[in-house]
Amino acid sequence: MKAVNPRTGEADYTFSAALAKDVAREAERLRARQPAWEALGPEGRAKVFLRLATRIERGAQGIIDALAIDTGRRAIARIEVEGLARSLHKWAQRGPELFTALSSGPAPSATPGIEMVPSFSAYPLFGAISPWNFPVVLSHIDAVPALMAGCAAMVKPSEITPRFVEPMRAILAKCPELPFAYVLGGAETGQALTGAVDYICFTGSTATGRKVAEAAARALIPANLELGGKDPLIVTASANPVAAAKVALRASIVATGQACQSIERVYVARAIAEPFLAELVRGAKAVRLTDPDSASGHLGPFIYAQQAQKVAAQIADARTKGAKILTGGLVEHLGGGAWLRPTVLTDVTPDMAVMREETFGPLIPVIVFDDLDKAVESANASEYGLSAAVFAGSLDEAEAVGRRLDAGAISLQDAALTSMVGDATNHSRKGSGLGPSRMGDEGMLRFLRRKVLICQTGAPLPIDAYAEGAA
Repeated sequence: MKAVNPRTGEADYTFSAALAKDVAREAERLRARQPAWEALGPEGRAKVFLRLATRIERGAQGIIDALAIDTGRRAIARIEVEGLARSLHKWAQRGPELFTALSSGPAPSATPGIEMVPSFSAYPLFGAISPWNFPVVLSHIDAVPALMAGCAAMVKPSEITPRFVEPMRAILAKCPELPFAYVLGGAETGQALTGAVDYICFTGSTATGRKVAEAAARALIPANLELGGKDPLIVTASANPVAAAKVALRASIVATGQACQSIERVYVARAIAEPFLAELVRGAKAVRLTDPDSASGHLGPFIYAQQAQKVAAQIADARTKGAKILTGGLVEHLGGGAWLRPTVLTDVTPDMAVMREETFGPLIPVIVFDDLDKAVESANASEYGLSAAVFAGSLDEAEAVGRRLDAGAISLQDAALTSMVGDATNHSRKGSGLGPSRMGDEGMLRFLRRKVLICQTGAPLPIDAYAEGAA
């Protein structure tokens, strides 16, 4: 298989796809290593995590360089790699604390004479299928806590952004205790992985997530799905319009809008709509592309060329149906890559694709509202419920509105905070996901199977206790 450099458009990286037999062989190898890994205990696993974090920190530049080629962005590549090291440090500390809390003594049952002793064991083999938008973060966001729980882990990174795997494999080779492996390939490799593991995590589109959930149901294994989003931002009449516009711009276009928690719909009160839009357009026009100098500017190319086509189609659909484009709006082809400057749209309507479908690009459709209740209703009228945001004149007002929004995580007086806050447990709603939270303590606890020892401390019941006519 080949991967494309998003800046040049050239398919300049070749790698071998794992066949179903390769995945099965890797699964067998990892399963054989898992009991020894779990037997290390959380403190032993924490020591391995800390050694791995140190090696990643020392070899970070090689991973960053590979990742920057695949994603067309360097600053976020560094954030991703540094974030992986921080995640290992975090779970090295928090994992043992959680196991200590779980290791309570016998507890009395409501049934007389019975005591219950809790016990836990990890799912033997965890699997993840990760997307191309944040290749390092999303390949490890579930795998690291699964490993801390005691699982072995097998991850299929996206075939669109595979280059980081080679330098990471070199680092992992120096931590032989760790039962972890990457398998590269496309959909067939992902299907094989789903059939080979005991717990599957998938991050990606809702359509593909349904297929993963169906396969997991047939295999009778848990499926954790983190899917698409169409996140709304509500800006109330009491908000500072300039401050709100700055937040809206950043939260909509960071990483070229290629993030599930990007703001993709903005609802602003009519009383402040004019200054809000003026600042939003001003800020959008000031954003610079990272072309031709990848070390300068704000906005990189689309990672995946087909995504640029999808976004262009949404713009064309909106324009045809009467939307106004205040700035941006044209996909540019520079040096073989596809780019889009921040695009602000007004006069958008619910029937437009840009208001219904996930965009994954730097589009900012703005809806002016007169009635806050109707704005909340419109924000909730989506098949998605990943996250949302509110910007108001006070935190109290923002909280009151946020409690009415039907999404798993609500940012107040900011937006897209889920990309920065890893300990905020939340559950995606509707078509945005399925299963436990990957954030907070639940991020690790979900990978532990509960076992209970039910202890009879008195005399067991005789058969006569169930005889007909017994008192």
